[in-house]
Amino acid sequence: MDISVETRGDQTIIEGPPGAQLLRTQDDIKQVLEACFENHTRSVLLYAENLTEHFFDLSSGEAGAILQKLRNYHVKLALVVPEAGVRPSSMFPEMVLEESRSGYFGIFENRGLAEAWLASE
Repeated sequence: MDISVETRGDQTIIEGPPGAQLLRTQDDIKQVLEACFENHTRSVLLYAENLTEHFFDLSSGEAGAILQKLRNYHVKLALVVPEAGVRPSSMFPEMVLEESRSGYFGIFENRGLAEAWLASE
């Protein structure tokens, strides 16, 4: 799995490769969690293209399963999704609103905003 480890100051972030699929199935999130544990961090930055094919379609259950697994381990996920990047299902924005209240999930238009949110612990 092509995961990078970025360290800035005292913060370490697990980051997916921009422009490439990282998670083929929802179970692949386990490898992201392993990278977090190996590097003593609870911060993950992924890009829309890193996610499973049906992540943005809530009826698939993939988003719920992935986010639940991260939440169980108290791992924050910052997701970079350009404004015109994906076509989510109609209920996806409601899920994002609910999930963002937990403090473990956020969607951002660019990497800089995502990194800033992860740093604001």
